[in-house]
Amino acid sequence: MSSAETPALRAQDLAQFTGSGTFYRHALSGGCVYSEGVQYLAEAGSAYWLLDAILCPQPHDPTLRNAEFQVWTLTVHEDRSATLVCTDGDGEGLYAQPVLWTDFALETVSLWFANSTLYLPSEH
Repeated sequence: MSSAETPALRAQDLAQFTGSGTFYRHALSGGCVYSEGVQYLAEAGSAYWLLDAILCPQPHDPTLRNAEFQVWTLTVHEDRSATLVCTDGDGEGLYAQPVLWTDFALETVSLWFANSTLYLPSEH
């Protein structure tokens, strides 16, 4: 799909994903997969880097490996830097990564991770 054909990412488009029949394997994550909604987010938002930032640490970080449920939130700041934070769903911080610059289209997005699967909250 060329960039001219790639749809622009909008937050309301993510709400259309309410389940996933297809899962995509992430090659660098030790067997993790992600849902159709996350695939859409990565494609429409040119954000495969975000999938890498979330999934690549999974097999290597003991805190993440031991967390049954993770909430990942990317927040983009006015200067186009961003912060990627992972919590356990109850506000307990598990992981944080600064992003020096991003052209990600949304001000914020949250993804959930459980059972080696990354998905949109609406897909739960």
